Amino acid sequence: MRTLGSVGDIPLGEGRTFAVDGEMIAVFRLRDGSVRALSAVCPHQGGPLADGQIDMKQVVCPLHLYSWDLATGCSLSGQEAVSVYPVRVDNDQLILEM
Repeated sequence: MRTLGSVGDIPLGEGRTFAVDGEMIAVFRLRDGSVRALSAVCPHQGGPLADGQIDMKQVVCPLHLYSWDLATGCSLSGQEAVSVYPVRVDNDQLILEM
């Protein structure tokens, strides 16, 4: 379990990248306040997924517009899946459970 910081550091509808044990992890704060965490690196060409556009279900890579399901990490555009990480908010803190 690792505390990443305040959930308030991520504006609603955006993502941020965190380095955790040598891995880059993108944490997204959805517009309903829930959070999701995926691998931060697009498997296509290394695009920064935390900078992508999100809605309640998917993130779209800002480089080539490929998309991934925020809950499962499965590609919605025929690309390789990305890893999903359990994340939650506890007393305003982002907790990554890995």
